Amino acid sequence: MRVVIQRASEASVTIAGKVKSAIPQGLVILLGIENEDSTEDIDWLCRKISNLRIFNDDNGVMNKSVVDVEGAFLVISQFTLHASTKKGNRPSYIKAARPEIAIPLYEQFVKTLGGVSGLDVGTGEFGADMKVALINDGPVTIMMDSKRKE
Repeated sequence: MRVVIQRASEASVTIAGKVKSAIPQGLVILLGIENEDSTEDIDWLCRKISNLRIFNDDNGVMNKSVVDVEGAFLVISQFTLHASTKKGNRPSYIKAARPEIAIPLYEQFVKTLGGVSGLDVGTGEFGADMKVALINDGPVTIMMDSKRKE
């Protein structure tokens, strides 16, 4: 699983002109799922994301987690995170999981993230044309891959 995490002072996702989810301060998570992903990837990422100390403390130092600041999450499925641009100019998405694999893992990720953190988790809609709006606070943007636990 690959994620792009953005610290946001507010964020929302709109589908067909209607706001599906909106959060105040928190993290926007773009989630890419590949065929080899499992619940182990979900568990590791959800624990890691919930505990990332990327929010400022009273001294302006990134020393607090999203849990510490009582934020929220907005999780958006994004198969394009597994794009391969090795050959040619048209990205290949061969590594991205098909919906029958990706949807249950996406739903489990959302459930696990809420359970681990105790925070609200807003979502987009898997496979929908979504408009994501956010104010990236910092900006702070972090990429993680559960296959490269660096």
